[in-house]
Amino acid sequence: MFGGFFGSVFPSGRFEASYRCYPVSFIDRSAAENGDKIFLPPSALERLSQLHIDYPMLFNLEARESGRSTHCGVLEFIADEGMVYMPYWMMQNLLLEEGAVVRLSSVTLPKGTFVKLQPHSSDFLDITNPRAVLERTLRGFTFGDTIPIHYNNKKFFIDIIEAKPSDAISVVETDCSPVPIPVPGSTPASGPPAEQAYSGPKKAGKLMYRDRLAAKFAAEKRAGSGAAAAPQPPPPSAPSETKEGDVEAAPGFKAFQGKGRSLKD
Repeated sequence: MFGGFFGSVFPSGRFEASYRCYPVSFIDRSAAENGDKIFLPPSALERLSQLHIDYPMLFNLEARESGRSTHCGVLEFIADEGMVYMPYWMMQNLLLEEGAVVRLSSVTLPKGTFVKLQPHSSDFLDITNPRAVLERTLRGFTFGDTIPIHYNNKKFFIDIIEAKPSDAISVVETDCSPVPIPVPGSTPASGPPAEQAYSGPKKAGKLMYRDRLAAKFAAEKRAGSGAAAAPQPPPPSAPSETKEGDVEAAPGFKAFQGKGRSLKD
């Protein structure tokens, strides 16, 4: 088994180390899947206690092979030496396999003021208080991550579309305003039309708006053709002769009035 911590503590007070990663299910902590916290070995706590690390402790996780990175907190220091246990969804975001090496470094993230989220399912928009659910689950947001949210025995996947004031923010003890935006193609139950409410990726937004315009134009065209084909009032009845030989014309039109005579008369 791989053992031992391999990394370094920089004189500046920044903690850096490399570990082999495994999912939290390996230590029977599957409940930690609902969050963004990891498990580190006791040696990491010993080194961190010697530094002036800001609390809550936040770390940058970088996958050596893919170069992808994300941010996380720490839940407990109970991992085997040389190993880090993390939620499986985090491993998926970093394209990590079991036993892959990740580089961990302590960071101080700015307090978030704004984050834009795009759920994969419109069901997430039905949650009574999505902000409270997000705050209970996460300590921060990283642009480009896809995170799962567990609520009422359901799992919702959410993309981080935008974060301010930087691409990685902390939401601990902040007044950050998470803004869920509609799922592409959906129409919110209330509020402005989808073309006004949707503010997701520009490319997708333009395609959606174009499709909506095409659908609207087709609907108007169908309505116009239907109006043209509507039944018209019946034409005036053909003239008919009276007993005296008079001819009845259409209302408002009186032609050839009077009586007719034959040449014998």
